[in-house]
Amino acid sequence: MRRLRVGILQFSSLPSKNETLSKLSKLIKNVTADVVVLPEYAAYNIVRLRPEEAYAAADGLEGDFIKFFSNLAREYSTYFVVTTFEKSPTPPKVYNTAVVIKPDGEVASTYRKTHLFDAYGYRESDYMMRGENVSPVVDVGKAKIAVAICFDIRFPELFRIYALNGAEVVVVPSAWFAGPLKEETLSFLARARAHENTIYVVVAVQYGNEYTGRSLIADPWGTQILDLGIGEKYHETDINIELVYEVRKKLPVLQLRRTDLYCPELCGKNSPKPEYGEAGKY
Repeated sequence: MRRLRVGILQFSSLPSKNETLSKLSKLIKNVTADVVVLPEYAAYNIVRLRPEEAYAAADGLEGDFIKFFSNLAREYSTYFVVTTFEKSPTPPKVYNTAVVIKPDGEVASTYRKTHLFDAYGYRESDYMMRGENVSPVVDVGKAKIAVAICFDIRFPELFRIYALNGAEVVVVPSAWFAGPLKEETLSFLARARAHENTIYVVVAVQYGNEYTGRSLIADPWGTQILDLGIGEKYHETDINIELVYEVRKKLPVLQLRRTDLYCPELCGKNSPKPEYGEAGKY
C-alpha cells in the first residue's frame, strides 16, 4: 500500500515574520510526515497591515522565513509547503506565493495565487498581483502533489488541470475568513473538488479572530476524513494514494469527459485544446 503521511499545521500568524517564526518554532515538533502543509498568509497576517507595510515586509524566496523552513526540511528530511510574499514589479503589491521545499532544503516548485479574493467586501487585489501560471505537479516520492491557494478552491477548472497533469493530491494553504457557515462552505468545496477529480484535497487553514480553522482532508470519494476543528495544533494523518486509482476504476469521470463539447465552448472554436501530461489519457 502506498501511504503518504501528511502533516497539517493550523495556527494564527502574527503581523511580523519574527513573531510568527518564534511561534512556529514552538509548534513544529517531532515531525514524521512525508509532507507538511502550512496555511496561507503563513509569514505574517497581511490583513492587519497596510499594503505599503505588507510590501516592505515581503522578502520572497531568499528571506529568513523560507530559510527557516529549508532548515526544518533538512532537519526532518521531509517536504514542506509554505506560503510567503514576494515583491511584485508594481509596488505596493506582492505575490502570494506557495513554495514546495524538498528534504534537502532546496525549492522544488513555486506557485503564485492565480485567483485573488475580491469577494465578501474584501479586495485582495489591493494588496496582491495574481499569478499567471498553474502549479507544477511535484513528485514527493510517495505521491504527486500540486498546489492551490485558498480562494482557488472555488474554481474547478484549476483542479481539473491538476488531475489531468497527474496530481494525486492537491494541497490548499488557506486563510479562510470566518463568517456564517463559512466552515461548511469550505468543507463542501473541498469534498466537491476531490470527488469530481478523484483526488485527495488537503486544506491547511489559519485559525484566529479572522479565520475559521477547521483544516481538513477529503478523499477521492469526496468523504471528509479529517477535521482539525479549532485551535492551534499540528497533526499528522496517513492517506492511501492507491485509493485514487481504485476510485477511478469504479468512477471513471476523467476518462468519460467530452472534450469535443467543452473546448469549443470554453476555449473558443479556434483555440487549441490544452495539452496535458501522461495523465491526460484520463
